[in-house]
Amino acid sequence: MIPAPASSTSWYTVLLVGGLALSGLFWIRRARRDSRMFALWLGALLGAFVGAKLAYVLAEGWRDFGQPDFLRRLATGKSILGALLGGYVSVELFKRALGYRQPTGDWFALIVPAGIALGRLGCWLNGCCLGRVCETSTWWTVRDEHGLPRWPSVPLEFAFNLIALVVLAALRKARKFPGNLFHLYLIAYGLFRLFHEAFRDTPRLVGPLSGYSLLALSLVIFGSLRFVQRERESHRTSQPARMD
Repeated sequence: MIPAPASSTSWYTVLLVGGLALSGLFWIRRARRDSRMFALWLGALLGAFVGAKLAYVLAEGWRDFGQPDFLRRLATGKSILGALLGGYVSVELFKRALGYRQPTGDWFALIVPAGIALGRLGCWLNGCCLGRVCETSTWWTVRDEHGLPRWPSVPLEFAFNLIALVVLAALRKARKFPGNLFHLYLIAYGLFRLFHEAFRDTPRLVGPLSGYSLLALSLVIFGSLRFVQRERESHRTSQPARMD
């Protein structure tokens, strides 16, 4: 059963702030070598916050307009998919403004899945982001606060991000796909959410598709395009100069 103690919201806040603090400490250390790194981290946070809110409103928050609890739901509602897209775009804009031309995605590829896993732990304690109700209870279902068996939405996302963190760390250590690890994560997470979304308890737009399904598809397309572009750039820079 998903625990929902009175202190669950407090734990959610603690985990959120803790995750931000840990990522901040990492980028502060990086900023000792280049002060622009901390500005990039702030840019990522700003873009992620705006993207998370906009994606939530577009995916399901629009249904709450005019409702008595609209402001509360708007304040608490957010989307990881939107945060990833918004954070990425914001970092690229900040890099151009600061004149920073080095890839930063490999660092984000390690920090982001760790942060999302921590955030999903907060979702578990808070009893939110539930899966759809299942017809029968089995060994893999989880029970909500009303005792209903549900698809294990939060545990699966937590496990996916831990596995992604291990795989990406191994790829980084082996120096595979340098500068492209975050794009790999965007593609993998987008594909995971495309499958996973069909079993989450979210509003449907067309058939089994929700607004988050479309966001996940956008993440796959965007990550794939950027992956191919970065691989081409890497290939061009690694080619020896021709002697005519």
